[in-house]
Amino acid sequence: MSTRVFFFVVTLLSATLIGTVTAGYFIWQARDGQVDIGGPFTLTDQTGRTVTEDAFEGTWQVVFFGYTFCPDICPTDLATMSAALDDLGPLADEVSPIFISIDPERDTVEQLASYHEYFHPRFSMLTGTPEQIGAVAREFRVYYAKVESDAASDYLMDHSSITYVLDPAGDYVTHFSHGTPAEKIAETLRGLIAG
Repeated sequence: MSTRVFFFVVTLLSATLIGTVTAGYFIWQARDGQVDIGGPFTLTDQTGRTVTEDAFEGTWQVVFFGYTFCPDICPTDLATMSAALDDLGPLADEVSPIFISIDPERDTVEQLASYHEYFHPRFSMLTGTPEQIGAVAREFRVYYAKVESDAASDYLMDHSSITYVLDPAGDYVTHFSHGTPAEKIAETLRGLIAG
């Protein structure tokens, strides 16, 4: 591995760690006993339909921010969430898994529709304008940044890798870190749904 590639990889991993720690800090901070995560948004789903947060009201929302060109973390976390939804069986109908792209430049409706085929059919894959993505990312306290390198032929996106769980009213309840096993996610969701 060349020195240039090594430094690119180290920089990317360091930035991911910083983003995850920053997002974790904001989750840790509570106001009036409630964590201020989530909020209003208007985005476009993989079918081209305009979607707001109201479309998911009444279901447990599992929200992940990422991008379709992600080489490892995003597809791994989405596959894990898909396995957890399969494990829930009929209870999965109570859950709205939501993927929000932090790369609107490449994640078009068509790209999201193609990506959607690889994951659980309940997933809503959302994109929008850079301004819309910036607004929803601020609501969820998500860190993301475009990372360009001479060593890579295309750019990568650095971002926090936290999966948020919101209750049917849209309030933050808990989160999962990257690497949480599907069984643990299903067990947690099963307990939340059961009340």
